[in-house]
Amino acid sequence: MKITKRNGTIHLYDDEKVARSILHANEGVPFETITPAMASAFAGEVFARVTDKYEIVTTSDVRDCVYALLNEKGLTGTAKSYIEYKKNP
Repeated sequence: MKITKRNGTIHLYDDEKVARSILHANEGVPFETITPAMASAFAGEVFARVTDKYEIVTTSDVRDCVYALLNEKGLTGTAKSYIEYKKNP
């Protein structure tokens, strides 16, 4: 699957980048713990969800999907941190 970046370039989708951004967002949330294995599983679920809807996704599509998934998992603090981190990279 391909992803369109904010600057308009198209790259291959990378689960590891999604997992790293989830872990980064979780760093500032002491009351929620996400392990690297959990972040990797979440990234895989995001991939499954976005590929079900789109052939080429945007970073906004992925961001919105990660945010929704984290909220569904009850990780609301991390979801809030993630969306703030992605709005101000």
